[in-house]
Amino acid sequence: MTGRQLGWSQSGRQAIALGLVAVAAAGWLVYAEWWGHGDAHTLVWQDLNPKLGHVEFTRKVTGVYHSRPPFQRLLESTMPGRAPRAPAVDFGRNEVVVVSLGPRSSTGYSLRVQRVVEQRRGIYVYLRERTPSLRDPVDPRVTYPYRAIAIARSTKPVYVKLQGRP
Repeated sequence: MTGRQLGWSQSGRQAIALGLVAVAAAGWLVYAEWWGHGDAHTLVWQDLNPKLGHVEFTRKVTGVYHSRPPFQRLLESTMPGRAPRAPAVDFGRNEVVVVSLGPRSSTGYSLRVQRVVEQRRGIYVYLRERTPSLRDPVDPRVTYPYRAIAIARSTKPVYVKLQGRP
């Protein structure tokens, strides 16, 4: 029997169709969210900041580098003529994630990696910016907080999640 034979109006059939679409969409969202975040485990990462030293990222940067030449080009474009050499990284096994916040007004700012997690959908790098309070002893000079880390190479996309300021 059709909706017309059951005595349903055109608007009633449309409401049922819309309801079915809404239920299907909600079911897909729940499944995708559950599936995408499932099978999570922490990844080991290596901090490259001590090997790079002082780098003046004058703009916000978020990038994943799978080989040395693009990584070195980033450093050269950031500090022309005085860029540090890219540290030794086995790009056959690792990739480099760089996150820079751009210039900050004092020495009280920093950026730290909270955790790196691999999930079904991708690799998530969680970072937090530390901002100084009025009580913190800081020097009023421009600084360039950044974090460069090496993680195991993967075909999964890398997502950088900058957590809010504490």
